[in-house]
Amino acid sequence: MADYEEVKGDEEEYRDHISTVNEDGSRKWLYVKKPSGKWFNRRQIVSYSLLLLLFAAPHIKINGHQSILFNILERKFVILGKVFWPQDFFLFAISIIIGVVFIITFTIIYGRIFCGWICPQTIFMEMVFRRIEYFIEGDWTRQKKLNKGPWNAEKIRKKVIKHTLFWIASFLIANTFLAYIIGSDELWKIQTDPLGKHIGGLIGIIIFTSMFYLVFSMLREQVCTTICPYGRLQGVLLDESTMLVAYDHKRGEGEKGRAKFRKNEDREELGKGDCIDCNQCVVVCPTGIDIRNGTQLECVNCTACIDACDHMMGSVGLEEGLIRFVSEKGIKERTGFQWTKRAISYTVLLTGMIVLLVFLMMTRKDFETTILRQRGSTYQTTSGGRISNIFEINLTNKTQVDYKIKLQVENSEATIDLAVKDITLPKEGRLKERFVMKLPMKDIHNGKEIITVLILGNGEEIQRVKVKFIGPLL
Repeated sequence: MADYEEVKGDEEEYRDHISTVNEDGSRKWLYVKKPSGKWFNRRQIVSYSLLLLLFAAPHIKINGHQSILFNILERKFVILGKVFWPQDFFLFAISIIIGVVFIITFTIIYGRIFCGWICPQTIFMEMVFRRIEYFIEGDWTRQKKLNKGPWNAEKIRKKVIKHTLFWIASFLIANTFLAYIIGSDELWKIQTDPLGKHIGGLIGIIIFTSMFYLVFSMLREQVCTTICPYGRLQGVLLDESTMLVAYDHKRGEGEKGRAKFRKNEDREELGKGDCIDCNQCVVVCPTGIDIRNGTQLECVNCTACIDACDHMMGSVGLEEGLIRFVSEKGIKERTGFQWTKRAISYTVLLTGMIVLLVFLMMTRKDFETTILRQRGSTYQTTSGGRISNIFEINLTNKTQVDYKIKLQVENSEATIDLAVKDITLPKEGRLKERFVMKLPMKDIHNGKEIITVLILGNGEEIQRVKVKFIGPLL
């Protein structure tokens, strides 16, 4: 029993450390083979479509607004041309929760596919920066040879060109992300005005550019394996029914394990598995793992190993699909995707939250009004025997129309005197004004009275608010 546990411990040793760290704790630099195949072609379509959307969205106008904007400084958010203000923050919060539940649901069903196919970190790394690297330095073997070689003219030239292009790409990404935060129009001012007018903006762009440059030139896969919390989260989300990129160990190992391919041999008769131990699934992995070891933290379901394995299987005349999208249960029982109670529960929860968000969006008010008695004030008695209170009104307009504002009271002898006669509520704007409300003393009961104030915009009622009017106890 002790011998078995010792052997098993040796087999599981790879789980004691991540694939990009050596035994002495130093960084193991990955040289990744250039991927190709049907799954990679699909990833390219998805990735470049998302990149096009990412770079284009800040410059697309809908209803006169940037299509997507997260202006934290002005507390203004725009999604598909619809403006959201601090009063709508609960809608934004629900959207964030839906995004988290969406990712969790897909992780439960399809594993870490978000990381390999949709995450900006992966898309930029694999579809932009590694493409530049392959173009300048060649495939993985050439990159390794170049890095280990002396600093001659060729090496210096290639490194300078590569890192210059890295910096330019990082600069474009930084500008794009800033456009989502401060707006494309404001970003254009920073870019075109004299430097002295926007020192803060220039510093911001340099900081963002430097961050992206360091991430994609130095950190790389370490972001996915050691920094991103989602990699840790997936460990508690996966189960044996989760569909993920997996090695079919039953078929690959056979009775006598994997073995190198030899012509004209009957592997089934010899008890050998279909895995020919070519190691192509390892050298093509962007996080440096051996998928044959089983489900691992570092795997981002990028499918590069599927393409590499299918190519080798086809080359030696064996059936493709040794590495494929399959669950652990599917490998054991030779079954496909199956709905589990867990997957159904999360899917129902996600659907319900989306329905709730749509309902709240459809019933969202175009105006937000608060009327509060001025802080620190109490009632006053006028010369005419009336009681007066000072109030402060805050109005938010979420529409594209300017409104002339008037205030009236409903079913009361109260009167309203505005500090400013003509009040204009600008489109997508806010205003704060004071007004004095007067009420005959006879209409006040037990020191207070609830009065309904009507807010009229361009002659039509847009809001009504109940306010508490205070007076003497009689």
